[in-house]
Amino acid sequence: MNHQLTLEINDEVYKDLQQKANAVGISVTEWILTILSEQSIAVSEARVTPELQEQTRKKFRSYAGAISLGYATGSDNDQIDADLARAYADDY
Repeated sequence: MNHQLTLEINDEVYKDLQQKANAVGISVTEWILTILSEQSIAVSEARVTPELQEQTRKKFRSYAGAISLGYATGSDNDQIDADLARAYADDY
């Protein structure tokens, strides 16, 4: 089944399309249909399979985890107070 589609584009875009179509010896309509078909195929091929999604998810999760800064962090209030005192004492 074929469908008719009407596009309204400005002169600048049309001239660009016309130049590209003329360069390969086809009409503007054929040029547009070719480009749309190629993009449709590319989008279809780019669909991610569930297996690839899982591999990507596992790789992403591998970056998560604990990092040791070489000193305690968290709820060490004495260290937090000392860090704040140093920060406020610094005049920048």
